[in-house]
Amino acid sequence: MVELLIPAQNKKSVQAAIGNADAIYMGVETFNMRMHAQNISQADLPEFVQFCHGNNLKTYLTTNIIIYEGELDLLRQLLESAHSSEMDAVIVHDLATIQLAKDIGLPFHISTQTSISNSLSAKFYEQLGAERAILARELSLDQIREIAGNLTSMEVEAFVHGAMCTSISGRCYLSEDVTNNPRFSANRGKCLQPCRQKWTLTHENGTQLDYDGYFFLNAKDLCMIEYIPELIEAGIASLKVEGRMRSPRYIETVARLYRKAINSYEDGTFSKEQAKLWKEELKTVYNRGFSTGFYFGIPTYVDVSQEGGNLADFRKVEVGSVITYYRDKKIAKIKLQKGQFKLGDVLFFEGGPQGTFYKHELTEMFHKNRQIQQTPQMLDRSGDYLITLKVDSPLKRNDRVYVYMEK
Repeated sequence: MVELLIPAQNKKSVQAAIGNADAIYMGVETFNMRMHAQNISQADLPEFVQFCHGNNLKTYLTTNIIIYEGELDLLRQLLESAHSSEMDAVIVHDLATIQLAKDIGLPFHISTQTSISNSLSAKFYEQLGAERAILARELSLDQIREIAGNLTSMEVEAFVHGAMCTSISGRCYLSEDVTNNPRFSANRGKCLQPCRQKWTLTHENGTQLDYDGYFFLNAKDLCMIEYIPELIEAGIASLKVEGRMRSPRYIETVARLYRKAINSYEDGTFSKEQAKLWKEELKTVYNRGFSTGFYFGIPTYVDVSQEGGNLADFRKVEVGSVITYYRDKKIAKIKLQKGQFKLGDVLFFEGGPQGTFYKHELTEMFHKNRQIQQTPQMLDRSGDYLITLKVDSPLKRNDRVYVYMEK
């Protein structure tokens, strides 16, 4: 059975993936490729892994940056902590990390940063003891099928959704170069994403070329939900979503829709028509437009988003906060601040990075013990407007309440 692998930057992200993902990958404060994310602390690893395992999620720790000489002791400490926390595997790039993982007895997966693009390279890592290889993003589906077919014990993992770097499998020096500061190296997890900005292209003789103020390096996001059968039949064992810096709603939406796609393939009901509808729903969360990457050919200019930024057609609006939660009755009392919603709408409850994430479809709500169909269009600023809801998940005082509205 194919695995759905979802990104997480904190416990709130994990809560958004529960019930749909099979595994999550995450990082701590050091040695990972998303140092700007709200990574969990190394001290919290045991509790974090226990929480994931208790919700039927495997956990993979990203340790896939370049490692320097003075960092080997700290790296060993992290890997030993991951091992004692019962982390299912670590994602690695540097050969030193591979060697330490082997010494400690920690299962390891080979990062896409190694750019495995042929079966001989893949077999090399298989012989080293890797359980899985995340193949280069620059491979076609036919090339992936051939590599997977030539392996004996190692699984193949590939990205199916999310941001695509313009650089080879994410190995890039542009951020470091334009800032003239190695501190902002993409290969150390601190990329400032200059490729997502507007650029003007000028010839060395001073002639300005056609690209003037364009996002011409801004690759569209990968979206393969219409091709789940082809991916699985090519021998890919784990379908990976990018997005460790995305919101919990992004995580929930992407995980839910790809789970539907995988399940429909497995029960024989998958259809391209349904997949197109799932793709439309994916457009409601963060995206730069969609592309199929290298799977069916080399990307061209149409796979670059010259508009830049988030093209999602919904915006997040805070409408209130939780003031009381009655645990025995599973009832929450909410103070509204602005916005209007009605029965059938969806509310999102969020706490801090390690706090609440809960999605709630409104089937009933009450104001002053009377059932209401919708909240007022205009709230009276002279007093509080309170509603009560029966909810399925524990909430906390001061959890924020959001709705998503079309722009």
